[in-house]
Amino acid sequence: MADQDLPQIYLTTPPEFDLGSFPAKLETVLQGAEIACLRLSLATHDEDRLTRAADAIRDVAHRADVALVIDTHVVLAKRLGLDGVHLLDGARTVRNARKELGPDAIVGAYCGQSRHDGMSAGENGADYVSFGPVSGSLGDGELAGHELFEWWSQMIEVPVVAEGNVTLDQVKTLSPVTDFFAIGEEIWATDDPLATLNSLIAAMR
Repeated sequence: MADQDLPQIYLTTPPEFDLGSFPAKLETVLQGAEIACLRLSLATHDEDRLTRAADAIRDVAHRADVALVIDTHVVLAKRLGLDGVHLLDGARTVRNARKELGPDAIVGAYCGQSRHDGMSAGENGADYVSFGPVSGSLGDGELAGHELFEWWSQMIEVPVVAEGNVTLDQVKTLSPVTDFFAIGEEIWATDDPLATLNSLIAAMR
């Protein structure tokens, strides 16, 4: 990052949640911590379930003045009046998403551990790129390491997001070299999501 501001929190939903109870839990977190953006990140590809989930949390997000984006589904983002889309295929569909959603929408791209994909996504119009996972055994075992974020923060102006099993140690290590942390199951799987999130935020300092 160009300055020493702390990274911001990019909140993601659990891969599955109860439409009756989750919005209230989400509201507690949005009211209790400063959140830059919220991503609807469900495991399902069922459009009806995605639509109902988006409807359930959109008002909660917008009451808190937090933008809401959705994984992958450019058509649903447009149809449901969401603020943008988070693409999971690197740079491949960034240009199309930007064309479909217009210049004001948020278009982000997950690029795994690939500098090349990240740079291509930025050149194609992505507002941010995300790299991950930063720890653990998610995916194929490959990790996005400190040196990737350090290089990106020094060389590239497009904001970068660290995601995928973000631990307290990773927050401490990566805070100087990332613009955002994507936090989801790291807090939702705990008894007190807001307290867990605030402990992660405290570790940035």
